[in-house]
Amino acid sequence: MLKLIKGKKRKKMTTFRVIILSFFSLIILGTFLLMLPISSKEGCFTHFADALFTAVSSTCVTGLVVKDTATYWSWFGQGVIIAMIQIGGMGVITVGLAIMRASGMKIGLWHRNAMKDSIAATNIGGMVKLTGFILKTTLIIELIGALLLFPVFCSDFGFFQGLWYSLFHSISAFCNAGFDLMGVREQFSSLTSYSGSIYLNCVIMFLIVSGGIGFLVWGDIKTHKHHLKKYSLQSKIVFLTTFLLIFLPALYFFFYEYNDLSFFDRTISSFFQSVTARTAGFNTQDLSQMNDSGSVIMIILMLIGGSPGSTAGGMKTVTFAVLFLSAITVFSRRNDVQCFRRRISDETVRNAGAVLSMYLVLFFTSGIIISNTEHIPLLTCLFETGSAIGTVGLTLGITTKLSMLSKAILMALMFFGRVGGLTLIYAALPSSGSKNSRLPLESISIG
Repeated sequence: MLKLIKGKKRKKMTTFRVIILSFFSLIILGTFLLMLPISSKEGCFTHFADALFTAVSSTCVTGLVVKDTATYWSWFGQGVIIAMIQIGGMGVITVGLAIMRASGMKIGLWHRNAMKDSIAATNIGGMVKLTGFILKTTLIIELIGALLLFPVFCSDFGFFQGLWYSLFHSISAFCNAGFDLMGVREQFSSLTSYSGSIYLNCVIMFLIVSGGIGFLVWGDIKTHKHHLKKYSLQSKIVFLTTFLLIFLPALYFFFYEYNDLSFFDRTISSFFQSVTARTAGFNTQDLSQMNDSGSVIMIILMLIGGSPGSTAGGMKTVTFAVLFLSAITVFSRRNDVQCFRRRISDETVRNAGAVLSMYLVLFFTSGIIISNTEHIPLLTCLFETGSAIGTVGLTLGITTKLSMLSKAILMALMFFGRVGGLTLIYAALPSSGSKNSRLPLESISIG
């Protein structure tokens, strides 16, 4: 796709529009393939709406489904789904540049800039090298995950099916997609049958966190290893925020949810739900049994999501951290937002505020519309819209029961959550350019 955009057309086509077009093209291709009789186990054509919803959910690494992945889709259909998850998780631009690099095509400045915008990098240097690093890191971690999962699935499903299940769930977990093949036991059951397996829970959590911290952080890990002081500010914020967003909610789940479980099952379930809520989409416990406060905490986690430049969605951990630090700056009456003895720019703070505003408006508005349309309690609908816009995939069981209008809203939210709010805005609105003149300043009251 990137090679086809040449000359004047490429100059007019901004990198943000190419990012949107690339995801949209993958969704259309996936929809067409999933509609074919070969994609379903019954050998029949799949309705366009169902194929489209599945393609959007796969490409946007969400995990919301209207057809059980294991029982409805054939091996070919499951292969199409996992391929879209893999490409959508790494990023269509990343995969495109990797193909160009492997075929010997020249990768120019425009392509590097597209890659920078695609993974939310801070500078354009080293983009070609970073593309190769992303591919290697992804394949190595997914292979390790598949090898670790193989003993469990091989014991339960046999060698060949166990091998496929190991690979499928490793890719799905690392890409934070939440698609599973456990419907052979009970449809739409996710990983509830493995709630007591500490080993499998830990492997899945490792894959989720590995994909969710971001490739830029993995680059820091490769370069500086255990020398944390040399890490970039973004990597430090990602590590600290990720730790807090896993540990603190897990404490709540341990003390106020899952009281009927043993100590070890309660501990592993608490940590698993805390990890998976930030865009992974797997669940080991029945979410419909959670109380309202637990559902609200999971909604907040889903909206925050993973980290920039990762396989995860959401408004991102760094965005949440910057907003929190901005509030601390106001409370302490300092002039600049600071973290780890570094100053964060005003532009970054403004962008974080804009992203939060977009997410909250779309999240609440969509939830209200679905609630009024389907006559479903608002909190249940907000859980669904939070899961969609955060590209999580967790649900309280209403996805398959929704009308086409509500499903269309969820698809739009999934696309928004994966592509990114600022990317869509920058693609839709032309740049106003820099202006030297500034309007008169006048103070207004806040709070």
